[in-house]
Amino acid sequence: MTTVAVTLGDAAGIGPEIVVKAFADPAINPVCSAFVVGHAATLERAAQRFAPGLQVRRITHAAQHRTAAGVVDVLDVGELPDDLPMGQVSALAGQAAFEAIDCAIGMALRGEVAAICTAPIHKEALAAAGVPYPGHTEMLAERTGSTDTAMMLVNPQLRTILVTVHCAMRQALELLTVERELRIILLAHRSLQAMGMAQPRIAVAGLNPHAGEGGLFGSEDLQIIAPAIAQARAMGVDASGPHPGDTVFMQARRGRYDIVVAQYHDQGLIPIKLLGVEDGVNVTAGLPFVRTSPDHGTAFDIAGQGIADASSLKTALRAAVQLSQGAAAR
Repeated sequence: MTTVAVTLGDAAGIGPEIVVKAFADPAINPVCSAFVVGHAATLERAAQRFAPGLQVRRITHAAQHRTAAGVVDVLDVGELPDDLPMGQVSALAGQAAFEAIDCAIGMALRGEVAAICTAPIHKEALAAAGVPYPGHTEMLAERTGSTDTAMMLVNPQLRTILVTVHCAMRQALELLTVERELRIILLAHRSLQAMGMAQPRIAVAGLNPHAGEGGLFGSEDLQIIAPAIAQARAMGVDASGPHPGDTVFMQARRGRYDIVVAQYHDQGLIPIKLLGVEDGVNVTAGLPFVRTSPDHGTAFDIAGQGIADASSLKTALRAAVQLSQGAAAR
């Protein structure tokens, strides 16, 4: 059975709560073998509060994990105080979250787990801890030595992959090049083929309103995006565009395209999240192993209140199993 390492996320947010709620769901254990990587005492307290009856069992390495109903194994990583304030940016929480992710990446690279499913982290907490990464995607890319990665968001109605991710809008414009655009188009093509699509239909969203309106609203669509699409098509990829960003996601949702290449973070994430974060899954494309994550953040505003919904994490966990089984079958 596929084994998944689930990182605890930022302990000041909803990560511990949704993790124990997911493992307490009797429908989760039969579909996957998974254990948690993170601060064990924090997980134990979360189980007592939010998942009564769930037993937390400490392990010291991945091989000790055994799937059992009503039990969650945890590999104890990181240091956190018992009185960590909830819903607040904390360097301690940022450091502990980073150490859990780093540990899970190491296990995946050594083949001890087939996939990683990550609970949400907080970028300000990482920065406060001196962690030199703005998010999971950048951390995973550097730790694995992967130079061809991208953030892909998937739900039952829509898929999108991002050309630029965690940066200011001004920097996103500076990062757009024909080479970068082509790389993401090709990565989208390979990723969907890995999911079983022989010839995926890729729509590339324009950067400017109306995809630049023939150059009236900016030159990037004509000078950067269109040449990259042409090169991809010459390589046998079914890519089209640039399409106006205000209509292309609607067309993909209706089945005209299999994935949309979005030029910047919010262009791709807003349509996905509008359809419901409970069904959204974040997938890092281009890694040597599978990584998924729920399509929401740390939700500091409701942290510790017992009202966080674990649906997206459970969806991400199931997706990690499905994608890693598909990769093993190839």
